[in-house]
Amino acid sequence: MSSPSPLVILCPGQGAQAVGMGKAYFEKSPESRSVFEHADKILASFIGNALGSELSRLCFEGPADRLNQTDASQPAIFATSVASYAALKASWGFSSGEVPLAAASGLSLGEYTALTIAGAMSFEDGLKLVALRGRAMQDAAEASHGSMVALIGADETQAQEVCDSARGSDVLVCANFNAPGQIVLSGSKSACDRAVEVAGKMGLRATPLTVAGAFHSPLMQPAADRLADALSRTEIKTPKCAVYANVTGDVHDDEPDTIRRRLVEQLTSPVKWSQSCAAKATTYAGKAEFHELAPGKTLAGLYRRISKDVKVKTNDEPS
Repeated sequence: MSSPSPLVILCPGQGAQAVGMGKAYFEKSPESRSVFEHADKILASFIGNALGSELSRLCFEGPADRLNQTDASQPAIFATSVASYAALKASWGFSSGEVPLAAASGLSLGEYTALTIAGAMSFEDGLKLVALRGRAMQDAAEASHGSMVALIGADETQAQEVCDSARGSDVLVCANFNAPGQIVLSGSKSACDRAVEVAGKMGLRATPLTVAGAFHSPLMQPAADRLADALSRTEIKTPKCAVYANVTGDVHDDEPDTIRRRLVEQLTSPVKWSQSCAAKATTYAGKAEFHELAPGKTLAGLYRRISKDVKVKTNDEPS
């Protein structure tokens, strides 16, 4: 299979997990198998048996209720994405060489995958950070009474109006700008409940999400503090390609300290995925191939709503 050139790589975030993810890559690709085996060893020494199973077994066999928990799904998705990328590199003939990467970006958690494949952090450091991030977010969620609500059909002004009307003395913010007409709110459970009522009166569809807590809101500050400490001790290098930051929706600064700061800010700030994808479409549509790494096909679906000029090739399973 010939290598496409240049490439824009999209990396999935939490919510893309599913029991069985990565198994076909593990069975078909020696390069993918090596990634999973490496991940198992890293986490065994880093967090012991905290997942209740080897990471690879959790990906391939579940159980789903454990895989869906934040501290498990985040390292599982990260490892699966990197494993699928290793297989793609080999299929393109770049198993030991430089891939013609033009840009990489990831939805929330996926930003760590993007930075890893761009050479800004090692696989081991990325996996450890993601495991710590997932645990810290789970702990922060359990310590607060938070939730999230998806608004369908709302623009940014309407979403902000819902927040302002329903917030009261609680926390309620716009957390994810996923695509035009698809915005997620995050905050205190009571405020989220009021947001559903307010949205309904405005003629908007609002759906409470089944999540562990109020991600990308100020209620995640304890997790951000823990992540900041870990990042301060992690080597960050200048990325080899453009990597888009969720916080700004634009390309990361090359300075390692700025990358660290953006990753910390990401836990309590809105994810500007729609803006990021629109920017990539403007820069790379017609000039690069867009590929979504495993697991899932969520990002390709969002891109169809963001830009008609971009077609994303999904890679949920090996071709």
